[in-house]
Amino acid sequence: MALSDQERKLLEQLEASLMAEDPKFAQTLSGAGSVRIHRRRATLAGLGFLAGLLLLVVGVSIHPAVSILGFVLMLASAIIGVSSWQRVTGEGQPRVPTPGPQSPPKPSSQDFMERLEEQWRKRQDGKDL
Repeated sequence: MALSDQERKLLEQLEASLMAEDPKFAQTLSGAGSVRIHRRRATLAGLGFLAGLLLLVVGVSIHPAVSILGFVLMLASAIIGVSSWQRVTGEGQPRVPTPGPQSPPKPSSQDFMERLEEQWRKRQDGKDL
């Protein structure tokens, strides 16, 4: 539901007064700092992944424990990086269903199998030739 012009102006005035009274709190509410933190965390995770890859390759010639450490670093970096990147882009957030026409429910595989069995029985009985 869209805001009317009067409501929009009132909201802008409230935002401006909040920025004037407490800019740090207003920035916290806007979420811009959160995006910056998650973007930085995703970048560091990418660098950690590359460092883990380097350890994995170098560890082959040095000692297997170094390779295992590199793999663990790569895995942890990938998990942290993906979760942080999802928060930056907004993916993975629960989606609110939109009202509107919905598609009819798809028949289940059990219904499909029952229809096939029924057709098979009809063919065996000679009714469906």
